[in-house]
Amino acid sequence: MPEAVSRPTLEAVAARAGVSRATVSRVVNGGDGVREPLAERVRRAVEELGYVPNQAARSLVTRRHDAVAVVIAEPESRVFADPFFALQLRGISKELTAHDNQLVLLLTEGRADHARVARYLAGGHVDGALVFSLHLDDPLPGLIRDAGVPTVFGGRPDWDEDTRAADRGHAGEEAGRGVVYVDCDNRGGARTAVRHLVGLGRSRVAHITGALDQTSAVDRLDGYRDVMAGVPGECDPRLVVESDFTPAGGERAMRELLDRCPDVDAVFAANDLTALGALRVLRASGRRVPEDVAVVGFDDMVPVAEQTDPPLTTVRQDIEEMGRLMARLLLRGLSGGRDTEPPAAGTPGTAGRGVILPTTLIRRASA
Repeated sequence: MPEAVSRPTLEAVAARAGVSRATVSRVVNGGDGVREPLAERVRRAVEELGYVPNQAARSLVTRRHDAVAVVIAEPESRVFADPFFALQLRGISKELTAHDNQLVLLLTEGRADHARVARYLAGGHVDGALVFSLHLDDPLPGLIRDAGVPTVFGGRPDWDEDTRAADRGHAGEEAGRGVVYVDCDNRGGARTAVRHLVGLGRSRVAHITGALDQTSAVDRLDGYRDVMAGVPGECDPRLVVESDFTPAGGERAMRELLDRCPDVDAVFAANDLTALGALRVLRASGRRVPEDVAVVGFDDMVPVAEQTDPPLTTVRQDIEEMGRLMARLLLRGLSGGRDTEPPAAGTPGTAGRGVILPTTLIRRASA
């Protein structure tokens, strides 16, 4: 068997740098009080010897694990099939990697998994948690609160009354002081989408919702209603069909819409995947898009929106940036604002505890 290679020790680094073991410990653990010339000698010795700090020992000193749990309240089959989650995880991963933190991914297949996730978080394995895709009756927020883990949420929470200020619909307003979260202007984006369809002269504008146990779907439905309430004769409840943010759900809802209202001439879908399903059904039914039925989605997930037939007009939210901001806000909270840059000046919502990012209509061939 090959001989085990001994790892450089803290004492070896101290000897190489000509300083005490305590000085080396302070430098490698990010402590203060070491003059820069000595710190530079320590860093040079660490590099020359290839010293890697023992994480367990380091955690005893710093009380930090340099690890963050990302909790997605969805089953594995949904997470790996929906590019939304990949984009948000990419933003989170980039920010954590830039600050030498590890990402620990936790998924919930069902209610039995919630207690497992809570036990893991309470066990002191991570410094904080990023949690998204929550449902309105989800027990996870309460379990995480009881675990005492610093948390940033993706999406406007429903349980904190302060966050309801965001639901009144203007990106950039101070919102949600009780809970730290990042979201886009779902209601405002929905208004933009529906106004666009109405502006095209469409008279029967339908909405295929997302899962209405999630605040993003509720806010987008409210945005649709905001506009349609001002259009004479357009408050037909048959024009709203609930779905679930999936292509299959979009197909089912579009078939139901055509059965209910065969004269529908426009559809605002709650996300791009729903729109993808709706487009399939419209094509199969012989409806031309956009000549017969105009379609607008929400998200602007480019791999989906640019490859639909025809390419999808949609409301863009910066999903990757939302993930990056979630991670940045958590790391700033953990470090007391010292270790990471604050959100860029002018970022909407940063005055409060919630960050509400603006949305933009991206026009393509479907509407």
